[in-house]
Amino acid sequence: MIRFPGADGIPSYEAECFLPKKSDYCLCIPVLNEGERILRELQRAKDAGIHEIADILICDGGSTDGSTEPGRLADLGVNTLIVKTGFGKQGAQLRTGFHLARERGYLGILTIDGNDKDSIESVPLFIDKLNEGYDFVQGSRFIRGGEAVNTPPVRLLALRLIHAPMISAAAGQWFTDTTSAFRGHSAGYLFSEKTAVFRDVFSGYELLAYLSIRWSKLGLKACEVPVRRAYPKGEKTPTKISPLRGNLNLLKILFAAVVGAYDPKGI
Repeated sequence: MIRFPGADGIPSYEAECFLPKKSDYCLCIPVLNEGERILRELQRAKDAGIHEIADILICDGGSTDGSTEPGRLADLGVNTLIVKTGFGKQGAQLRTGFHLARERGYLGILTIDGNDKDSIESVPLFIDKLNEGYDFVQGSRFIRGGEAVNTPPVRLLALRLIHAPMISAAAGQWFTDTTSAFRGHSAGYLFSEKTAVFRDVFSGYELLAYLSIRWSKLGLKACEVPVRRAYPKGEKTPTKISPLRGNLNLLKILFAAVVGAYDPKGI
């Protein structure tokens, strides 16, 4: 068991390692009471052999539903369970995973939601692009080879008319699926002092918007790869974002990222 007491910009956490580092790549999955969704996702990953090409790090925000029981996760091929004990939400959970990834020396760090909406089987596409020298790889359901299933119309309109155009304009490169957390990052990009991901300002969803743009200001390379994102039909949309307050907060974060509010000062 690893117990990290916390440091400037890095929340405190505990990490239970089921396996040693086996790959040059890791897949960070932030979760909080995802129930059977995360277990289904991990089973699909195991069936596809994803755990053989990327170490899977579960970044838990403090689940109480039993879905992150260590024995179950180990059986599903998870490398490490990280439980955040410090302050913050999704961004803080990711920072615990990123910190452990930096300590272990991974060459590439992937992220994906833990609610079983994304094609975790597509992980090799991200690794291929990172191996080709790309520093930021965005998964997209809207490019050739991708698939969007049951996307809520309101989300689709907001993405197509607001989020994607604004992120693309700020980055200087067109992206089609900017709200998706299914991504790949080179260690050189993610852990650069000029990126500076270990800051407490990245508590919620700020980190995702920031990383979609920052690479371009550092002269790095980015691309998209096709993925599948499927929303359950006839069920409540699995999300932690509330319809009004949550979406207004996302807009606030988007505008802040576009104008460079999260950029490191003086860099």
